[in-house]
Amino acid sequence: MNTSFLKKLDLHKKNEGTWTGLKSYKSDTYLESYSPVDGELIGSVSVTSKKDYEKVIRTAQKAFTEWREIPAPKRGEIVRQYGNELRKYKVPLGQLVSYEMGKSLQEGLGEVQEMIDICDFAVGLSRQLYGLTMHSERPHHRMYEQWHPLGIVGIISAFNFPVAVWSWNAMIALVCGDVSVWKASEKTPLCAVACQNILHKVLKTNKVPEGVSCIITGDYKVGEWLTPDHRVPLISATGSTRMGKIVGATVAGRLGRSLLELGGNNAIIVTKAADINLVLTGALFGAVGTCGQRCTSTRRLIVHEDIYEELKTKLTKAYTQLSIGNPLDSKNHVGPLIDKQAVDNYLHALRSADEQGAKILVEGGVLKGKHYESDCYVKPCIIEAENSMPIVQHETFAPILYLIKYKGSVENAIALQNDVPQGLSSAIMTTNLREAERFLSNAGSDCGIANVNIGTSGAEIGGAFGGEKETGGGRESGSDSWKAYMRRQTNTINYSTTLPLAQGIKFDL
Repeated sequence: MNTSFLKKLDLHKKNEGTWTGLKSYKSDTYLESYSPVDGELIGSVSVTSKKDYEKVIRTAQKAFTEWREIPAPKRGEIVRQYGNELRKYKVPLGQLVSYEMGKSLQEGLGEVQEMIDICDFAVGLSRQLYGLTMHSERPHHRMYEQWHPLGIVGIISAFNFPVAVWSWNAMIALVCGDVSVWKASEKTPLCAVACQNILHKVLKTNKVPEGVSCIITGDYKVGEWLTPDHRVPLISATGSTRMGKIVGATVAGRLGRSLLELGGNNAIIVTKAADINLVLTGALFGAVGTCGQRCTSTRRLIVHEDIYEELKTKLTKAYTQLSIGNPLDSKNHVGPLIDKQAVDNYLHALRSADEQGAKILVEGGVLKGKHYESDCYVKPCIIEAENSMPIVQHETFAPILYLIKYKGSVENAIALQNDVPQGLSSAIMTTNLREAERFLSNAGSDCGIANVNIGTSGAEIGGAFGGEKETGGGRESGSDSWKAYMRRQTNTINYSTTLPLAQGIKFDL
């Protein structure tokens, strides 16, 4: 494996975590990162100690007092420069994402492009942190509201998008006047160090206060220092619903804020008015892209009985054409799962589906042989199932697609789609305008994302990203999601010579 991209990103066999952006700490303990692509050790990153964690937080606190005083457009200028640096490093960083996480190179490059896009979005936002002006009921008074930065934003990210999700949070937080402390996934620590190495150059050039962007490294225990910390007013956490419930409860216990992006159990509804060619493309990428390890991956395909057999035949044939192997090889569509634990979860789901009476259409299993350089390659599979089966109600982070038949109207399909605990992404495939509008109506999809004639995967930066129910309710990236990173303040100014009270209250002496 040619790993020259590691050198371009200033990564070594042993990497000291750059905890404040301008300085690094040394540790006696290191976290090793193995590639799911070939099982090789890529490198190691020093683990943050409790003592160093305290240094991180104190340094970030001090940086915030300076960073918030810099005008927002000036903060945006620094983010713009970071976006330009990411353009220079797009290929090596995309290669690292592919190699450390296991997604295809095209998806790795696409993830870095998301970082570039959010930088562009944040630059424009830096001149649009708007408040409202209201009319006062009192004469010669003016009312308005403005937004102020919160302070330290704690970012906990997952392995499946090891760089993009951090940037969604960090770039918006930066232009809002916040500083950030990033706890990256212990499964992809080198991606975090690489992002910090690139950002470090920009911060140093602009003489930015030390501590504006920090990383802490380690397993879940390091995150457990972050979530109860009163000095961190906002925790933005991406991961499983189980993890999110723990984080949410901990942060709520100190009356802090949490922004949660958790599990998905996403469905595509296919009505009898659907364009089958669109369905095949959308369902195939949605189900097997990133080896089924996207929170927006398509887990369920809810198909009208009139076209069920036709679609089943075509989709089964399409699965035979998938090429599985090294994700850095552009000929391959599907790479490995992240690690052996993910493989075990995949195999457990297959056994559970069989025990619950589901029917295997495209058989799964672990792939062996010289073509597969690690034990993390698995077969994408299709299973005929009932929506009510426990395994279907559960999100398995793997390329397993459940094929579900529905009868009658589109309302029946919508009811099936909504009948799971999660509520992230959803889609309908139809050329019938009434069906599409019903799907998007108040009585339609209960998810945070609802698409028509595209799949469940893939989101543009301009829209707010997030979901409902056990997905957590948070929103990141575009639209007005910036408000999560700021505090609202209402101001009333009296420019008269008297002091009238609101609601006509009299208080005369």
